[in-house]
Amino acid sequence: MNFSLEGKVALITGASRGIGEAAAEGLAHAGADIAIASRRLPDLEKVADRIRKINRKCLAVGAHIGRMEEINNLVSKVHEEFGRIDILVNNAGANPTMASAMDVDERAWDTVLNLNLKGLFFLSQKVARIMKEKGGGKIINVSSIAGITPDLLAIYSISKAGVIMATKVMAMQWAQYNIRANAIAPGLTKTRFSEALWNNPDILKKTLASLPMGRIGKPEEMVGAILYLASDASSYVTGQVIAIDGGSTI
Repeated sequence: MNFSLEGKVALITGASRGIGEAAAEGLAHAGADIAIASRRLPDLEKVADRIRKINRKCLAVGAHIGRMEEINNLVSKVHEEFGRIDILVNNAGANPTMASAMDVDERAWDTVLNLNLKGLFFLSQKVARIMKEKGGGKIINVSSIAGITPDLLAIYSISKAGVIMATKVMAMQWAQYNIRANAIAPGLTKTRFSEALWNNPDILKKTLASLPMGRIGKPEEMVGAILYLASDASSYVTGQVIAIDGGSTI
């Protein structure tokens, strides 16, 4: 099976840290040239420097995926630099609240859904138009097991369930253009994004009690599945969700 990404261009959002950072470096090691995006350009440049040291091209673009004008600017810059986008990893996400469904307010709803779902969809749409013209591509959406089984993050769970359905819609409607769309659903992973969860002793204890493997995940443990879905090794796979969760959804 061919896991090589030689000659491919991958765009990864939310790539300044965590799963996005690990994915960017992993796809670069597999041979892809890389475009990375997040709101924090100085942090992105550190990631870009490491990628360039392994002799891969890397473009860092500061962009807020919840803003349409910044999505348009991001895609234009990447297309101008590389002339193509073969792989899109939608990893950017937000969760500014741990409020319950009874207590969450409209502002938090709009913040989470705007980035996690609306931005993801319209970035995918814009990139898919480029992929269509170039003969196809692969889209990998980062959902969450919270989108499969709801947890204490009410609005986040709703947004990630939406990501799963968006993935299936993309897969069904864009297969005719040789575009495959799949998702990964990480369990609790030790990133700065989820620190409020794994750094809370009560939440961590409860989480570990439901984990057959007895530990939470690491960002680099998400990369193998992303590489599989980004490569020709998964050439007959589309519309699927791979849970990477240490068995918590069993």
